[in-house]
Amino acid sequence: MAGGKLLSLAAMSRLSWRNLWRNHRRTLIMLLAISVGVWAMIFMTALMRGMVDQMIADGIDALPGIVQIHDPDFRDDPSIDNSMPPPGPALRAALDSPPVRAWTRRIKLPAMISSERDSRGVMLLGVEPANEIALGFDLESIVAGRFLEDADDSGLVVGRKLLERLETDLGKRVVVMSQDPENNIADRGFRIVGVFKGKLSAQEESLVYAAIDTTQTMLGMGEQLSEIAISGDDYRNVEPVYRHVKAAAGDGLEVLPWTELDTYLGLMLGVMDGFVLVWIIVIFLALSFGLVNTLMMAVFERVREIGLMQALGMKPAAILYQVLLESLMLLALGLVLGNLLALASILPVRDGIDLSVVAEGFEMMGASSTLYPALKLKDLVLANSVVIVLGVLTSLLPAWRASQYRPVEAIAKA
Repeated sequence: MAGGKLLSLAAMSRLSWRNLWRNHRRTLIMLLAISVGVWAMIFMTALMRGMVDQMIADGIDALPGIVQIHDPDFRDDPSIDNSMPPPGPALRAALDSPPVRAWTRRIKLPAMISSERDSRGVMLLGVEPANEIALGFDLESIVAGRFLEDADDSGLVVGRKLLERLETDLGKRVVVMSQDPENNIADRGFRIVGVFKGKLSAQEESLVYAAIDTTQTMLGMGEQLSEIAISGDDYRNVEPVYRHVKAAAGDGLEVLPWTELDTYLGLMLGVMDGFVLVWIIVIFLALSFGLVNTLMMAVFERVREIGLMQALGMKPAAILYQVLLESLMLLALGLVLGNLLALASILPVRDGIDLSVVAEGFEMMGASSTLYPALKLKDLVLANSVVIVLGVLTSLLPAWRASQYRPVEAIAKA
């Protein structure tokens, strides 16, 4: 009996395949529509996924870190008055143990920088160079000179745009001014030792890097800090790092994950998964009308044939199964071609698509001008699964219609 069922399946498959290609033009058009639809789903999803991932990565680089520690009032008023003490033994032990991958102390205060020609408001970052690099600062972003070498380096690293605005150059001296704990002006002369290229031009105009010890001495703030930035292994799974640090920091400090530090980026990550599903469903719903039409026309053309098969003893369930099998074959071919088209489109541009012609528009969204398509396995599986499930559901109507013909009426209609 099992052999008979297997033979029946093989015969049904051959019959469905032949029926599918009776009208080559209609089948090829529908196959092309499904292939292009699957390609559009996967390709556009990869572009959107890549853009969102890049926005989040750039945002975390700018924060930096996936978790930060501040004085509770610092984010509302980022002044020297709302600094925090250096980490105590318990917090330091937590920072030096997994799941924390790297951490660094930072001074982050508004300041004024002046050259011999111009002055600009900036954000002064006092950093520990080695820890900043471990946290994610890209040394390749230094386009001239060098980065800071140690915690008491006397140099300054500025962005390319700021260098242009100040009309100065590498090696020239500038003056940086800010406010000390007594609300007096604290200033110091720095020599520009490095120039960096930011992923966003706004970073190049607003950030300047100085060594943390030099900055603390200039401002007379002792060992006080503005923030502690922490990184982990996966920004999508920030909760273990957050809980680990939060437990050690206690109630006197504010500990926040990046999803709360930048709620826009956090929202984008959450919306993206929902967008992918909606995008795929919308595209296939448009294709489903063509699929229904193709199968219905194939059924109408074979009314007499269906009647004869029923008269010869073929059960309605078998006819239903045959039409569904035709639909699955069509969908399978479309999926194979669509996936191959998507891979052929995405792999050649995986190293980035230069969109510098619309760089300003991308920066308004917080994205860089280079787009890196991100082809995720789960997106491929989701797209293919949705196509199969919705395709089968769409095929039920013409399949059910075919199975409901009465032999005598079907033969008479022909």
